[in-house]
Amino acid sequence: MSAQTAKADVPAVSAGSRFLGIDDLGDLHGRRVLLRVDLNAPMKDGVVTDLTRLQANAVTIKALAAKGAKVIVLSHFGRPKGWDASQSLRPVADALPVIIGMPVAFAADCVGPVAKAAVDAMAPGAVLVLENTRFHAGEEKNDPEFTKQLAALGEFYVNDAFSCAHRAHASTAGLADLLPHAAGIWMKKELDALEAALGNPAHPVVAVVGGAKVSSKLDVIGNLVGKVDYLVIGGGMANTFLFAEGKAIGKSLAERDMADTARAIIAKAKAAGTEVVLPVDGVVAREFKAYAPCETVSVDAVPDDAMILDVGTQSVALVSEIFEKAKTVVWNGPFGAFELEPFDIATTATARKVSRLTRAGQLLSVAGGGDTVAALNHAGAAEGFSFVSTAGGAFLEWLEGKDLPGVKALAK
Repeated sequence: MSAQTAKADVPAVSAGSRFLGIDDLGDLHGRRVLLRVDLNAPMKDGVVTDLTRLQANAVTIKALAAKGAKVIVLSHFGRPKGWDASQSLRPVADALPVIIGMPVAFAADCVGPVAKAAVDAMAPGAVLVLENTRFHAGEEKNDPEFTKQLAALGEFYVNDAFSCAHRAHASTAGLADLLPHAAGIWMKKELDALEAALGNPAHPVVAVVGGAKVSSKLDVIGNLVGKVDYLVIGGGMANTFLFAEGKAIGKSLAERDMADTARAIIAKAKAAGTEVVLPVDGVVAREFKAYAPCETVSVDAVPDDAMILDVGTQSVALVSEIFEKAKTVVWNGPFGAFELEPFDIATTATARKVSRLTRAGQLLSVAGGGDTVAALNHAGAAEGFSFVSTAGGAFLEWLEGKDLPGVKALAK
């Protein structure tokens, strides 16, 4: 999937963006621009099987080429241990011309004489893909010498790979210290959207946090408490909180040993003015499979031999009312086992609610994380959100309040 997908009308940060864009770099005609993208596209038998990520990268590539820049594309691919022909970027470079509608050259190295010769041969508006940066150990080490070798090939640096922004590598962070720099088009849209969602949000702010385990989202929840007005807990995580409140949850998935932690989170949230919203009813079944016989019951009446696989209609109504009051929604994780019908109903209904309110201009909505993207796509609601990020690790670290090296390097 693409590193990020977004609508063109993402609201800007009211106080102005903290990040320069490519239009802020001035006249780029004939200038060498090192463009870091994420070309980690799926391949089979040496052929790219999903062009989505390339299509996302194409936006900035074409924009720079249209300005007459010499576009020098940098990316990693996979996790090679030194040179590995099976992880070359050549097949990706071969697939790019179809996407961007112009020729694409390829250099069999990203530094040294081979790379320099390829760069020297470029005409204004040309596009060149350099070989996998991870073929050199200096990339992941953010080695100063390797970074200088990369920088010598360009005059400007543009980062359009938010999905790699949580890594302090030479091509994702180090180059920004050596060259005039800016965020690429999609990177800037993502950063501005995230800033608007939690950096300087319009209140009330609602955060939806779902997923199977509380333990995997502790840092996320800890960062959100006090920043958001409502913290809506869904998925298997909600069962842990219900258990912590003394509810009988039958055979439901839960981390029962995290009950004390869940109670501490609720107490911390109350003290910080954040309301924790838990399900009031659930859809229960005796089997974890699609179309298993099920019923909706109060969370006070879960049968001992059943498991909660989704939240119920009353919970959906409660959350929908909160969305109606919201100005900002941040979403990470589904409400139930959305992969199995009919336990996708709550996630689908609430996602569509946020989508409708966003389209109506009532709120800004930002969502991210693998399961989240799959759930929103399943609901047919992703297009209605202000911004949907599939950046995975980088998005989660942002939710956790961590400094992302690639983002920090780009800030004004």
